[in-house]
Formats: sequence, structure tokens, C-alpha cells
Amino acid sequence: MLALRLTRAAHPAVHLRRLLVAAAAAGTGFLLLSALGYAMVHPTHSTAALLRLSWCAIPLAATVYLAIAVARTDPGTKPRPGLSALGLGPARLMAIAALNTALASTLGSLLALLVFLHLRGDLTGMPFDGAAKDFLAANRSLPVPAALTLLAVLPVLASTAVAVTLRPRDLPGRPGRARVYGRFGAYDTKAGRETFGAYGRFGARLFAPPSRPTPPPTAGHAAETAQAAAADTPSGEGTPQAPAGETPLPAPADVPELIAVTKSPTGLPWGIAVLAAGLAVESYAGATEATPETTLPGGLAVGPVGVLAGWALTALGLILAAPGLTHLCGRLLQTARPGALRLLAGRVLMAEATRIGRPLGVVCAVASAAFAALTLYDDGGTLAFGPLTTLGGAVVAGCTLATLLTAAVEARQSRAGTTQALLRLGAPATVLRSAAALRSGALLALFVPLTLLVADLAALPLAR
Repeated sequence: MLALRLTRAAHPAVHLRRLLVAAAAAGTGFLLLSALGYAMVHPTHSTAALLRLSWCAIPLAATVYLAIAVARTDPGTKPRPGLSALGLGPARLMAIAALNTALASTLGSLLALLVFLHLRGDLTGMPFDGAAKDFLAANRSLPVPAALTLLAVLPVLASTAVAVTLRPRDLPGRPGRARVYGRFGAYDTKAGRETFGAYGRFGARLFAPPSRPTPPPTAGHAAETAQAAAADTPSGEGTPQAPAGETPLPAPADVPELIAVTKSPTGLPWGIAVLAAGLAVESYAGATEATPETTLPGGLAVGPVGVLAGWALTALGLILAAPGLTHLCGRLLQTARPGALRLLAGRVLMAEATRIGRPLGVVCAVASAAFAALTLYDDGGTLAFGPLTTLGGAVVAGCTLATLLTAAVEARQSRAGTTQALLRLGAPATVLRSAAALRSGALLALFVPLTLLVADLAALPLAR
């Protein structure tokens, strides 16, 4: 009951993100049912039916990626003090997040089934004068087990991915040091091993030996210490002393950094290498006439199989290189004697390079593929965008954009403490908004030309 109240009493923005997952699941489920209907209408074209079903993997992956991003930003799945005593520990919160994802995706799948049955004419009359009966299999009985199996793929994958992503990682011991297991399976972080019988002595772990008292300093020793401190401290630069009854101010070295410095992501060289390999594969496949041809469902593109493989490698390269490019963009903002605004914007970009860069790379990959397809269409090609192609493109583009916005919300939640600290220190709100605008402008200035360049190079093999 408490878990249901936590889910129901969420913020309207949280419910909106869940509805986005349901809408994406509805579109993906309709594409899966359409592939089933095409296979029923054309039982002899098994290769074409399998190709249509395989292309549903792209919107399926985009929907699962969106579900993971939405689950990560759900405030109801964050461990909070007091919930463990009520039975809502990290494992139970992870199960609640997976259940919410399963419910949202199941709702979308049921909506897709209702729309599919309506278009087939099973609920009412067939709309649109039967114009879509080619992939609806309106004159055949729908195999219910096959349809339910296809619709169950997305909820199972999404909930499993959310459970794996949000699994508890609070293992004892510091990261980077090997865990040492003590007697009876107890955790221990000591590097050295205990001697035999150390646990057998009564009171060895309960009563620590009393520490030797420190002798009070003598008057001569105190005077010498004060004279040495006065000699080493310049005049007017001594440590400020707090008045009596007040808490002393911490030293500058004791104040933690507001924005932690992170290491540069290691995927930039690999991303550039994979991107170059993808462009090379596209060029080679486009210049070779003996490469077999393939057609995407809906007539989106016609070309060699190697070109499509090169597109996949190019998209993977963009995704791998995007976090490193985001980190590099934040470093470039801090060059040439930066002020407070550029320093703040650059440090935030460097700290959030992985969280923001990966969804941004996915958006760039999808945008480059869409731009390449539109470029071919404008060149007078024989492309015809059917309804299923439009629906699949809308699902993929919408999921990637929603994932990027959700990652931005997650980044904002993660630096909420930093923002409050800056406001308490007297930073005006306009500075924070200007820093956010500067970060957005820097990312657009870097990734928009890169996306256009990659899209132009990707469209060259098919434009010949």
C-alpha cells in the first residue's frame, strides 16, 4: 500500500514521463503487430516478413532506452532515510521502478492492440475503406498467442533493463580496493590478514586498550610554539579567530569543491575510430556493385547491405565519442582566462559529460540518419515514406529527444545541492541561467556541424 501511494502521489512531471513511455510502447507494439499482419498476408515471403520484424528492433531499443532514463529520474525510486525501516530498501525500490516500467509499457502495448483491432475492423467497421489491409491481415483470423507474445516482448525487456540498471550497488568497502572476507563471511577492508587466534581472545574486538594520555604542554613549550607561529605568519594574514560562543569558520582547504573535477571519458578515441571505420565501410560498399541490395520496410532506403552496416558503425561511433566531446567542450569553455560564468559552465559540462553526452550522441546519430534520408529524397530518389516508416521514425526520434530531456532533468537533480550552495553564497539566479544557456550554445555549436558533416558523408554512397 505504501508503494502504491508513493507511485500515485508522484509529481505531474513524473506521470508525464511515464505517459511518454506508454506512448512509445504503443507505437512500437503497433509496429510489431504490423509485421505479424504482413507475415499473415504474405506467407510465402518469409524473408521480407523477417526483415520487417528485425527493423522493429530499432524503435524497441529506443523505447527501452527511454524507459531506463525515466526510471532513473523517478524520485520515488531514490533511497531516502526512514524507508528501509518500512521495508522499502534499495532492492524494494528497484522492484517498484521495474513494476512501474512494466505497467507503463503494458498499458502502451494494450493501446496498440486496441488500435490494431480497430483498424482491422474487429471492433467496429474497417476504417479508411480498407486502405491499410496489406499489413493488417483483415481477412484472416488474428493468432492471439502470437500477438500477445510480440506485445509482451517490450514490457519484459524494459522492466528487466530497469532492474539491472537500478540494482543496489552499496557493497561495503571502498571502490578500487579488493574486498577481503573475514571469518564467517564477514566483510573486511584491511589489507593484512589476522593472525591465528585473534578472534578467539575474549574482548579483542570489544574493548580497545586505553590510549596513553598526552602530557600537558609546559609554559616554555607553549611560548616557543606561539613565537614560531608568529614568525611564520605574515602580519595581517593570520588565521581569523571566531568570537566567543560562535562556531569557528573552516579553513579554505576544509571546504569541499562545489563541482567535482571528473576524469575525461575514455571512449573518445574508440568513437573516432569506429566512426572512421563506418564511413570507410559505407564508401567501399557504395563503390562495389557486387554488394547485395536490401530495402527497408516502407521504402525508406534502397542500397547495399554494407552501406547499412556502415551507418550502424557510424551511429555507434557517434554514441561512443559524444561523452568525450562533451568533456572537451567543457574544457574549451575554460580556456583563455575564463571568468566566473565560463568557468561554471565548463565545470558543469565536464562533470556531466557521461550523463549528458551519451543521449546527445544518440540524438546526433538519429538526426544524421534522418538528414541523410531527407537528402536522398530531395535529390530525386525513388523513396516513398509509408505510414509505418513515418510511425517508426516518429517513435525513434521522439524517444531519443525525450531521453535527452530526461537526462537533462536527471543532471539538474544531481546538481541541486550545488545550485543551492551557490545561491546561499550570493550567486544571482541570472548567472545560473546564463551558464545554462552558455552550455546549451556550446553543445549546439559543436554537435550541429558534426552531425551535418557525418550525415553528408553518410549520404554520399547512396547519392551516386
